[in-house]
Amino acid sequence: MAATPTIDLASLDLDQLIAGPAELDAYLRQTDRFRMLDGIVYEDLEAGIVVGVKNIRADDWWAKDHVPGRPMFPGVLQIECAAQLCTYDYAAHRMPENSDKEQFIGFGGVEKVRFRRVVQPDCQLVMVTNLTKASRRMFRYNVQGYVEGEMVFEGDIIGVLI
Repeated sequence: MAATPTIDLASLDLDQLIAGPAELDAYLRQTDRFRMLDGIVYEDLEAGIVVGVKNIRADDWWAKDHVPGRPMFPGVLQIECAAQLCTYDYAAHRMPENSDKEQFIGFGGVEKVRFRRVVQPDCQLVMVTNLTKASRRMFRYNVQGYVEGEMVFEGDIIGVLI
């Protein structure tokens, strides 16, 4: 059974970026082909909710080889997309005041991940993160992914300051 949606996506303007590639690059170490986010479309810092988008295209670097004839956006890249969204939120808004802002944020783990539908080009993957725990060296977010309003992915992402 899928989790309850964190936010009503119909209430958001998914075409209006509040942070694009340049802003993402200020907080994420992944660049070029491995930046999985195209932008941030919503932030509610008090509630701990951030929404980002990834446009899935037929000419993406993985599409030709990840199931030829029926390209599917790999689950591991969906997890990476969610992790990058969590990292952006933590680095941009939640790092402790006395932290070294150049400190690397890495994966601590993933839990309770479920893929609920195949994600194929051409579509927009909408990732929603909800902060559930943050400390000086670690954070945990619940994440959900949607295509055309339907939940396709959910799980928990754990990040650590390295």
